[in-house]
Amino acid sequence: MAEQENCMRVTRWAKKRAADGLIVEQQPGKKRVALREIKDFPNQIQNLGSKLHGPKKTKQQAKKKVKKIVKVEKGTNGVEKDGIDSKSDDPQMCSAYVSDIYEYLRQMEAQEKRRPLCDYLEKVQKDITANMRGILVDWLVEVAEEYKLLSDTLYLTIDYIDRFLSKNPIPRQKLQLLGVSSMLIASKYEEISPPNVEDFRYITDNTYTKQEVVKMEGDVLNALKFELGNPTIKTFLGKFTQIAQQDYKSENLQLEFLGYYLAELSLLDYSCIKFLPSMVAAAVVFLSRFTLKPEVHPWSQSLQDYTGYKPADLKECVSVIHDLQLSRRRGSLVALREKYKQPKFKSISTLLSPIHIPDSYFEDPTM
Repeated sequence: MAEQENCMRVTRWAKKRAADGLIVEQQPGKKRVALREIKDFPNQIQNLGSKLHGPKKTKQQAKKKVKKIVKVEKGTNGVEKDGIDSKSDDPQMCSAYVSDIYEYLRQMEAQEKRRPLCDYLEKVQKDITANMRGILVDWLVEVAEEYKLLSDTLYLTIDYIDRFLSKNPIPRQKLQLLGVSSMLIASKYEEISPPNVEDFRYITDNTYTKQEVVKMEGDVLNALKFELGNPTIKTFLGKFTQIAQQDYKSENLQLEFLGYYLAELSLLDYSCIKFLPSMVAAAVVFLSRFTLKPEVHPWSQSLQDYTGYKPADLKECVSVIHDLQLSRRRGSLVALREKYKQPKFKSISTLLSPIHIPDSYFEDPTM
């Protein structure tokens, strides 16, 4: 048996590779995305994936209806009591106790047991770099697209990977195995009909055996102590976007899709791990509003009151995501950019913000 190759490739150039005779015949209806030869250089990413045959699955209708904010009132404890959901027809909005849920989630996201180390690559890992992590996340975006997985599944997958790597050093040969095993767990947690072990083996070109995938799945679960339901960026982004919509007469889909895009971009960059999910979500809304209306202060009193973040608190996080948006960071990782070029997302990844964000925008908004 040939030695396992230890690296990752993505799928965008599959047709070209097929023409070059580099792709073996695939099973109908499945897409194989083998990762090969990890190189710690962004410009050396190449694809040795395969073609997809067969019909696509039915698209999931994941977008929820966004309602205009009607009012915000302060409770006796200073925590915002909001009317954001008072006219929503979505039963998941929990209008009667939404502020209590938000306060609980903010406490939960900061718990040490639920947070990855912000410097685990330096302190724990010996054979993995930030670039390798970025390539893995970029590939997992394609896997999630291929199997029509929810964005919640993708966020949890990356959370599991970072938390596992914060405790367990692994060789780079097992990084892809960790990725698919983490996505298998997240799929079982979030999806109604999750892909099975064989699906994940197939998409890695059968690089790993079923026993290896199941073994890694168990290792991840034990490392996480079965704490699987973490709040993620997506958890907070929906609420923050609702508040941001109050400045528009009708629902602004560009703002919504831009938020989704920037939030997922943040997953690519190792330096974003140090920020709490709620802070990343707030920074994403800040940058989305700036991108659409660069001449207007992107933060409002309502956003500051509800999120608990002042513009100055968001400056570093906004700067990192801004660099990602302009491809000044992780510019070679293009799966997300291609995903959000699709018309169904209004080609939002082609919309760029101005190169410079005025320093005055990181001061408190005018009341």
